[in-house]
Amino acid sequence: MTALAKLPGPVLRLRRGWRPGSAALLIGGILTACLVGIALTSLVWTPEDPARMRILQKLKGPLVSGLLGTDHLGRDVASMLMRGAFNSLTTAFAAVAVGAVLGTLAGVAAAAGSKFDAVLMRICDALFALPPILSAIMLGALLGPGALTAIVAIGVFMIPVFARVTRGAAMQIWAREYIMAARMAGKGTARITVEHVLPNIAGQIIVQVTIQLAMAILTEAGLSFLGLGLPPPAPTWGRMLAESQTYLLQAPHLALAPGLAIAVAVLGLNLLGDGLAARLDPRRRQAS
Repeated sequence: MTALAKLPGPVLRLRRGWRPGSAALLIGGILTACLVGIALTSLVWTPEDPARMRILQKLKGPLVSGLLGTDHLGRDVASMLMRGAFNSLTTAFAAVAVGAVLGTLAGVAAAAGSKFDAVLMRICDALFALPPILSAIMLGALLGPGALTAIVAIGVFMIPVFARVTRGAAMQIWAREYIMAARMAGKGTARITVEHVLPNIAGQIIVQVTIQLAMAILTEAGLSFLGLGLPPPAPTWGRMLAESQTYLLQAPHLALAPGLAIAVAVLGLNLLGDGLAARLDPRRRQAS
């Protein structure tokens, strides 16, 4: 009798049902769900108005005035953190959506044997040479700081990432025998791409979306820190960090709150992406 067979029934059933990446998927899913829940809750309720200033209550510590204290203008930190979650997530989601849609289209077009394969890849190389911070500075000079500047700057940087991932995955699908059978059946390139290629690479695209969301949140925080994100009084985690620099010794909670929020958001999305990759990638399932 093997050691596995000696395990109690409930433990054995749990062990058999515990698939690769389950822990990362569970923890990442919980953290991400909490983040999204807080962001959506901020639309209908926050402890205080995030823009309400109370100078007499400025720089109060946690639990002295509100759950997480107040900032240098007397605004409630917890309320700003909740609304900042929505603003940061909205910008990140929009930027990743731009990168995912345009990058996926470029990637499947290149993988399908398009004459523009080399041109598309060289364009992606050129886009890689434009970091989102530098792009945002240039766009900020033209358009001014704002959500559109951050979305375009981050989204443009995401396009080559998705294009390369999609192209590599799609080229593997195009080499399969059932694709040859589809061609012999008279299906055109566009139809094969929609019916066979995209469904088979959707899992890898979803995994990439979760990973790039974490990167987008970090980048958006950096842009807001530099003053290139949403303009005041809309709270963002990056600007909260920037405004806290002057008061680090006097009120360290002003930096800890948004810093931990960014760390937890990135950790949750990375764990979620790793768990999804373990579930959706057959090679990682076999290795486990």
